Amino acid sequence: MKNVFSLFRLYLLLLLLGFSCSQKKNQESTTAIANPEVEDQRERKTVLFFGNSLTAGYGIEEDEAFPALIQTRLDSLDLDYRVINGGLSGETTASGLSRLDWFLEEKPEIFVLELGGNDGLRGIPLEETEKNLREIIRSVKNKYPETKILLAGMQIPPNMGQSYTDQFQGMYAKIAEEEGVTLIPFLLEGVAGDPDLNLPDGIHPTAEGHQLVAATVWEYLEPLI
Repeated sequence: MKNVFSLFRLYLLLLLLGFSCSQKKNQESTTAIANPEVEDQRERKTVLFFGNSLTAGYGIEEDEAFPALIQTRLDSLDLDYRVINGGLSGETTASGLSRLDWFLEEKPEIFVLELGGNDGLRGIPLEETEKNLREIIRSVKNKYPETKILLAGMQIPPNMGQSYTDQFQGMYAKIAEEEGVTLIPFLLEGVAGDPDLNLPDGIHPTAEGHQLVAATVWEYLEPLI
């Protein structure tokens, strides 16, 4: 009889231990699901900067480039956005169009298109540049109709002739109006042509120059946030 009671007590003890462990696991699971950090990470919206070396931050540290500065601004305002820097040095509108789908795997809440400068410097026919920019915009709209699009306008020196230069500059406003997207009239406003704000190549902004670019971008980005 003594052995029976001993076995019964052992059985009860094992049942209690099993219940306690199960309860603990359920509590841990509930805690993980309700973890605000996990929720915040899951709910963060994406701002995708899609461009060339200007976006990539050529010649400076990545955290000094204007997309990173925009991320810092968003964080300082406690806004649940994450910035993706999709800049690639040397990118043209044609090569940008060819790699767009890879970047659209994650839905961008805001898509900032900064391409065309390299097309202009290479004298690529404006019809081709315009066609590619429109196709990029339409591809984003077709996949994510709710995504807000910012088109960064660009200007080039008159190396290809004044007519080409003027048409190039006017192309961005025309596209923005006809495609119904927000236009940043000139991404490098207050920076282009200033040797103190550009690297020795005279094309790419310094870290200080990127601060001004970030301020320009924020002026048009903030209303979309």
